[in-house]
Amino acid sequence: MALDKATVARIAILARIKLPRSEQEHLARELSAILGWIEQLAEVDTAGVEPMSSVVAMRLPMREDEVTDGDCRDKILANAPAAAHGFFTVPKVVE
Repeated sequence: MALDKATVARIAILARIKLPRSEQEHLARELSAILGWIEQLAEVDTAGVEPMSSVVAMRLPMREDEVTDGDCRDKILANAPAAAHGFFTVPKVVE
């Protein structure tokens, strides 16, 4: 798909990019080349190809779901400025 200078100027306006007239022809050629590469990709037969999120087939390592640091409420509350009934206490913020 070949773009002309008028189309490039319209794209620049829509993108709110200031594009001097002297650069429109050069940018039209570059954008036309990019669109040509995209058209080439559309010609590739991808039937039967599974989608992938990575080029490396791997599974993430899994670990056992176990509690390793629990039952230390008293030690945690010892660091609090104020605590009551096993909970942090904070100043009232709603009147």
